[in-house]
Amino acid sequence: MDKIRFGIIGGGWRANFYLTIAKVSPERFEVAGVVVRDEAKAAAFAEEWHVPVYGTLDELITNGSPSFVVVSVPWAASPGILKQLAERGVPALSETPPAPDLAGLTQLHAELTQLGARVQVAEQYPLQPLHAARQACIATGRLGRVSQVQVSVAHGYHGLALMRRWLGIGFETAEIRAFAYESPIVKGPGRAGAPEAEEMAVSKQTIATLRFENGQLGIFDFTGDQYFSWIRSNRVLIRGDRGEIVNDTMTYLQDYLTPIELPLIRKNAGENGNLEGYYLKGIMAGEQWVYKNPLAPARLTDDELAVASCLLRMDEYLRTGQSYYSLADASQDHYLNLLIQQAIASGETVVSVRQPWAGE
Repeated sequence: MDKIRFGIIGGGWRANFYLTIAKVSPERFEVAGVVVRDEAKAAAFAEEWHVPVYGTLDELITNGSPSFVVVSVPWAASPGILKQLAERGVPALSETPPAPDLAGLTQLHAELTQLGARVQVAEQYPLQPLHAARQACIATGRLGRVSQVQVSVAHGYHGLALMRRWLGIGFETAEIRAFAYESPIVKGPGRAGAPEAEEMAVSKQTIATLRFENGQLGIFDFTGDQYFSWIRSNRVLIRGDRGEIVNDTMTYLQDYLTPIELPLIRKNAGENGNLEGYYLKGIMAGEQWVYKNPLAPARLTDDELAVASCLLRMDEYLRTGQSYYSLADASQDHYLNLLIQQAIASGETVVSVRQPWAGE
């Protein structure tokens, strides 16, 4: 199996995910180089990660010869870099979202379409093990037609990406109502680690309902504390006409008289005397694997596994043309997120309209 050779533009904390993945799975991935413009930061980056560091995109392309480039930069800079890559015929895997607002999304779609760009977006949440297992359960048909999804897992476009995927929604229009709510919470850990002392903070929550034109319902509910908090957990409901998934349990009808309940169980190597190493093997529902770790036996967190799966899907896209998460999908999810914010600000019901990226 050939290594997946990719470059990276950007030296922020998200870029570290891709570097970590390549470091622990050198047989699968190779970093062709990283573009970091700040000289002092570039030197520190090269010393820490032992990868080639370049000052410009053209230096990376000429010297590194990547199969594709991961664009991991702030929102405002992303459209310009995606266009530069398209003009040079280099495929791009863009971090989410690809542009900050509706005007930027619309313009970027038009420009990249004209350039014939090959772009996918690194939306990792649907590829996290438990979320992917839930999608596999839906695909078995055991739940029947999914009519409702309640997702309290991730902010904005990430949560909406899960909602649309689990509902099987494309670019259908939606009627959106939303409001914000604030409540006190004891401050928990963040990216920098655990808190140093007890301190009160404000928990900011977004709640929205999306009624899609085909009758399906999405309920979005998220507070940013859920990412790190020890006392705020994630919640998921996926409801079909023959069954449902509530968090990590699937219940469905085998026939109209026979209800079946199956927990989604993680299977790890390295536990209870097992000497295979410590890593996630996969997730099972009864006798069926509903998720298998594509990078076993690499020891990676769930989010790192999901980002690694984005790299695998990008490679598959370049080989087969099979899209995983297109620029159109990313634009739609961010567009719906912008409408939720508009509904909160106005206090009124907002209705989406079909955008250019949705096609005819």
